[in-house]
Amino acid sequence: MEQADIGLIGLAVMGQNLVLNMNDHGYTVAVFNRTVLKVDDFLEGPAKGTKVMGAHSLQEFVSKLKRPRKVMLMVKAGKPVDQFIEMLLPHLEEGDLIIDGGNSHFDDSTRRTRFLKEKGIIFIGTGISGGEEGARHGPSIMPGGNPEGWPLIKEIFQSIAAKVDTGEPCCDWVGEEGAGHFVKMVHNGIEYGDMQLICEAYHLMKTALGLEAEQLHEVFKKWNEGELDSYLIEITSHIFANKDSDGAPLVEKILDVAGQKGTGKWTGINALELGIPVTLIAEAVFARFLSAMKEERVEASKLLKGPEGKIDGNSEDFIDHIRGALYASKIISYTQGFMLMRQAAEEFGWNLNYGGVALMWREGCIIRSRFLGKIKEAYDKNSDLKNLLLDEYFSGEVDRNQSGWRKVVAKAAEVGIPTPCFSTALAFYDGYRTARLPANLLQAQRDYFGAHTYERVDKPRGEFFHTNWTRT
Repeated sequence: MEQADIGLIGLAVMGQNLVLNMNDHGYTVAVFNRTVLKVDDFLEGPAKGTKVMGAHSLQEFVSKLKRPRKVMLMVKAGKPVDQFIEMLLPHLEEGDLIIDGGNSHFDDSTRRTRFLKEKGIIFIGTGISGGEEGARHGPSIMPGGNPEGWPLIKEIFQSIAAKVDTGEPCCDWVGEEGAGHFVKMVHNGIEYGDMQLICEAYHLMKTALGLEAEQLHEVFKKWNEGELDSYLIEITSHIFANKDSDGAPLVEKILDVAGQKGTGKWTGINALELGIPVTLIAEAVFARFLSAMKEERVEASKLLKGPEGKIDGNSEDFIDHIRGALYASKIISYTQGFMLMRQAAEEFGWNLNYGGVALMWREGCIIRSRFLGKIKEAYDKNSDLKNLLLDEYFSGEVDRNQSGWRKVVAKAAEVGIPTPCFSTALAFYDGYRTARLPANLLQAQRDYFGAHTYERVDKPRGEFFHTNWTRT
C-alpha cells in the first residue's frame, strides 16, 4: 500500500493550500479533519485528481504515513493544538515528528518541544506567512523547535517555500524551541508597523493635501518602483484603484475600525518583558485600539477643537517628504524588530541567523520587499551587527531622508493629523543617537522618593550611590 510522505490535520484555507502546494511538488499527503465531511469535500473538490489521501479517523490517518511519521497541524492556536497532540500520542512512535504550523505563541512551542522530547517525539513549531496565496504558491516558512526534526522536514519545506531571485528558498532553520514562532511573531509585529505607516501616509495625502483615490493610486504605484517596492505598497496601490458599484472608491466606504488577531500585541508585550524599546510596533497596535473607539471618536470630534488639517504649498515636494518619512520610519521599525530578536536570542539561548531571517522574509510573506535584501546584505557584511542603524547603508538612508521626515512630523502636529508611528520612529532615532539623555534626573527622582540608588559618571559602572536629598 502506498504511504504518504507527510500528513496534515486541519483543512481550513491555509491547510488546504499547503496540501495542494506539497502535491504540486511531488509529495504524497494524507489529510484528516475533525469535521470528517471536510475531508471528503476536499478530495472531491480542490484535491480531485491529485495524489492526496484522505482519512476518516486519526488511527487511519497515522497508518497512512511513512516512518518516521511527519504530522503537520494546521489548527487554531492554543488548546486545539494541545488536544490534537494528546490524541496523536497513542498512535505515534519514538522518532516521529509533530509540526505546528499555526499562529502559536512561542512559549507554547517551547513547552511542547520539551514535553514531546521527554516522550521521544520530535516537535517543530513553524511560523508560516503569506496568507492563502502564499500557502498555495510559496510561503515564507520559519521552523524552530527540536533540531533533530529539521533534516526530516527540510526537503519538503524548502521545496514548497517561496524562492528569491537567486533560487534560495525563503525557509531555513531558525533556532531551538520557540524560536520559529518567535520570529513569526516579530514578523507580524513589523507587519502591523508597515501597515500603520502606510495608513499615516494615506491620511496626510488625503486629508492634508486633498488627494483623490486615483491620485493616491498613482503615488503608491510610483513608490512601488523605488526603494519602497513591497507587497504592501503594491496592494495599497490596487486598493485605491478599486471602485464600488456606484463608481466611488471602495476604500472610502469601509468603516475606519481596524481588527487584529493579537500577534502584534504579543510583540509589544514581549518587548516590554525583554526591555527593548519596540515603540513603533506598540504604537501601531495602540492605533488599532484607538480606531476601535469609533463611537467615542465621533462624539469627541464634535467637542474637541484643533486645526483644520490642510497643508498649503507645493504638494509634490510634500508627497516626496512623506515618501522619505515612510522609508526612514520603516528602517526604524525593522531596526526595533531585529533588536527584539537579538535580545530574545540572548535571553533564551537561541542561535539566530539574522541575515537568514531577512532572506526568509524576502519573498512569500506579507512584509516581503526589496528592502529586506539590504538587511541581509548588512548582516552578511557583519553578522555581529548590534543595530541596523549602525550599518552604513541604513544610517545613510535615514540621514538622506531625515529632513523631509522631520518636516512631515512637524507639519502633521501643526495641522492636527495623528502620525503616531512616524512620530515615535523619529523620537526613537533622536533618542538612540543622543549620548546623554535626561535619565540622570529620572534616577535622581527615583533615589529621592524610593532610595533606588544611582550610578555616577565619574565612577566605574556597577558602583551605586544614595543621597539623602532632604538633608534631614
